Amino acid sequence: MRMFSLLFNREAIYKELGLDSIESISYYDDVWKRLKKNKFATISIGVIFFLVMVAIFAPLISPFDPLLQDLTQKLKGPSLQHLMGTDELGRDILSRIIYGTRISLSVGIISEIFVLVIGVTLGAMAGYYGGKIDIIISRLIEIFASFPFILFAIAVMFVLGTGIINVFIAIGVIGWTGMARFVRGNIIQLKEKEYISAAKANGASGPAIIFKHLLPNCLSVIIVLVTLDIPSAIMLEATLSFLGLGVQPPMASWGSMIDHAKLFMMHVPTYALFPGIAIMVTVLAFNTLGDGLRDALDPNLKNM
Repeated sequence: MRMFSLLFNREAIYKELGLDSIESISYYDDVWKRLKKNKFATISIGVIFFLVMVAIFAPLISPFDPLLQDLTQKLKGPSLQHLMGTDELGRDILSRIIYGTRISLSVGIISEIFVLVIGVTLGAMAGYYGGKIDIIISRLIEIFASFPFILFAIAVMFVLGTGIINVFIAIGVIGWTGMARFVRGNIIQLKEKEYISAAKANGASGPAIIFKHLLPNCLSVIIVLVTLDIPSAIMLEATLSFLGLGVQPPMASWGSMIDHAKLFMMHVPTYALFPGIAIMVTVLAFNTLGDGLRDALDPNLKNM
């Protein structure tokens, strides 16, 4: 009987899903419908899903061990045995690109967790409390944002040292300012709404108002910013690895592969070409999806 009632009672379905009203589910239905109309965003979802699957199942689909060296096969062009050729140590380039997907996606996702924690927390505090707290956090944002992005990243990596964990930290420490600014601006607008005044009248504390009432209404902006920041993080990791400050050998990283390939560009141009294409496709997919999500979640964000 319970299943029968769920099938024919929409309100029961919403209650079962933990949704407060029909509007809460219809909004996301509308978002999905708008997103599906964007063909480029839909293709980008497919590309990103494919990349995620490649990263997860890398050991199963990789034709060779990415660390396996065979000096008798070094610097070979594409062939039936090695579809993308081999590097200067005879390692299979396709296998290293497949494993490099893990590095790039993990950097993009994990570093954005640092950005979210720092940027959303400080931006929400500055926007809601105002006064001296807002002044201090705003000056802090200005200080961090005033440094050239790549130079600041190089300086942070120089202090922390090389390695994938330090890349996560460096990108998080550097990239939180944009998130904090947007969250702060949205909180300043939303905190004057009537439902916030009602929450205060009911005795809700500051943190409760921020996390239960204000941040959920900033979710559209946060989702868009995260999606658009991921490709920036991927590009920064590739740049740091290219400069020798990011992921260290023998780990496979697209940026370090291009760095090693620069000495052999004339002899084996495909060595640098394939990891470059991997970076381009990944960054383009996330940027296109971010644009699509921006338009789907809130058309007013189009000029953001």
